[in-house]
Amino acid sequence: MTNPQEPGPSGSPVRYFALIPAAGVGSRMGAATPKQYLALSGISILQHTVQAFLRAPQIAHTAVVVSRDDAYADDALHAAGKLSVLRCGGDTRKESVRNGLQALRQLPGLSVADDDWVLVHDAARPGLTPALIARLIAQIGSHDVGGLLALPVVDTVKRSVNGVVTTVAREGLWLAQTPQMFRYRLLCDALDAASEVTDEASAIEAAGYTPMLVEGHARNLKVTLPSDLALAQLYLSGQSGE
Repeated sequence: MTNPQEPGPSGSPVRYFALIPAAGVGSRMGAATPKQYLALSGISILQHTVQAFLRAPQIAHTAVVVSRDDAYADDALHAAGKLSVLRCGGDTRKESVRNGLQALRQLPGLSVADDDWVLVHDAARPGLTPALIARLIAQIGSHDVGGLLALPVVDTVKRSVNGVVTTVAREGLWLAQTPQMFRYRLLCDALDAASEVTDEASAIEAAGYTPMLVEGHARNLKVTLPSDLALAQLYLSGQSGE
């Protein structure tokens, strides 16, 4: 469950915690319920997401952040000893993650340390696997900052502004995925200092740090539009993937 090569300040190995913000409504999906609660293969998208962490031996505990008045989480998630539901979601992703980090430290028995790692993952990425989690942890190792799963851009990129289309060089471009893995205290401080951000890595970058990019996988797609459901189902059915 820990990385024996990286001791914390007390001499004990650091630990890895998963934090899944799930307070969004997923308006682009156009569904009656938030997209993380839609069903794939008989269980919710969120449960698929959680299962990847529960099956990863490196993860000490997984916490899901939902809104205070969430009416779906109790039915959508299967109870587990290493899983907590935190009803402290905010109006934005940044607020939900920051509130979740604070609540995670307050959970009894965990004693989250400043140097412990937190893996923040999108609730609507059900294609994550324990193998991808292991890859991220192994490649980041004891990196000073941390990093995230991402995919190098392989298609030609176009930019359209006021009807004018130009080609953007794709060299060095990556598509950010999650989990995004950073030290507990560094992530808290970066989020506190940042204006509104779209992911945790952008807060880390705004604080002057350079996160590491670890190649992910196409199966780790974010379900955003109705057409994404069929592709996610394809990966989850075992017909495609790692």
